[in-house]
Amino acid sequence: MSHNQVKETKQLITEEKTAGSINGMLILILNILLFIAAIAGFIYSIIQLDAGEPVGPWVTLVIACSLYLFLIGPILLIGLKILKPNEALVLTLFGKYYGTLRGEGFYFVNPFVSATHPDTQSTSTGNMTSADQSNQTAKLSVQGVVIPTRTNKKISLKTMTLNNDKQKINDKLGNPIIIGIVVLWRVVNTAKAVFNVDNYGEFLSIQCDSALRNIVRLYPYDVSGDDNEKTLRGSSQEVADSLKTEIQSKVGVAGLEILEARITHLAYSPEIAAAMLQRQQASAIIDARQMIVEGAVGMVEMALAKLSEHDVVELDEERKAAMVSNLLVVLCGNKDAQPIVNSGSLY
Repeated sequence: MSHNQVKETKQLITEEKTAGSINGMLILILNILLFIAAIAGFIYSIIQLDAGEPVGPWVTLVIACSLYLFLIGPILLIGLKILKPNEALVLTLFGKYYGTLRGEGFYFVNPFVSATHPDTQSTSTGNMTSADQSNQTAKLSVQGVVIPTRTNKKISLKTMTLNNDKQKINDKLGNPIIIGIVVLWRVVNTAKAVFNVDNYGEFLSIQCDSALRNIVRLYPYDVSGDDNEKTLRGSSQEVADSLKTEIQSKVGVAGLEILEARITHLAYSPEIAAAMLQRQQASAIIDARQMIVEGAVGMVEMALAKLSEHDVVELDEERKAAMVSNLLVVLCGNKDAQPIVNSGSLY
């Protein structure tokens, strides 16, 4: 591993720490009271100076009140932060990770910290949606996909859905199939999500595509004659579990948790769909014919046994063979049989 690779590895953020904060309402009320006091002090100082009082102390008070009104007070207001449920702020102080502010409420933090959020306007192949649209005031259309863009720096901690585009992938047998998945995910480590990857939404979309290809090539679309082999069509739960594990192993570095991964679309590619449909129809016909023949043989055996048991008629081997042939033709035929009445002698 080169020196640059070692340096990049050391720069990965692994732990999320809580940003220091105090009650924002307390600071707001205190700041308002100090604003009022500064205004009153400023006005009173001007009055005293106009009245001919000694300049020194009153000028000092005017300067102090002015500094608070126009510098210190506004700076303190910058440190006030409001968070809704399932929102977080990743804060940096002069370029270094300061901490993450979590939980609903009104907070006051160091006014010199700045909130950081990854660029959400990067090109993405998936459509990311969330139940909450309060932080999304604009939409960006990229390659026909509508992607919400944020106007603030808050990170949503809610469960979100990634519905990637359908892909053409070869299965275990080499047959091209069209498959699409939906992934439920959420951010669990905001520091990793912001600092370890450029855009965690786009990163997730790309990793989902990669994981899907790795999983699909391990399973055939469908097999006939082997009920024990797992397939994409018949073992959906096992495939979903494997897909979830594969995606989670790839996106852990971005601080994301995969809650569920499901196949939403599965079909043969159009160029082989007709041939595969014929194969399925042939297989169904064979299975149906096999069942019909087994039932017909059982009915013939039962008919011969009943005739012999009740001494209805005595048949030699040649007549039994003819009767069996006729019964099988009637029972296994595709069309209704046309009965022929024999009015003469049997022999």
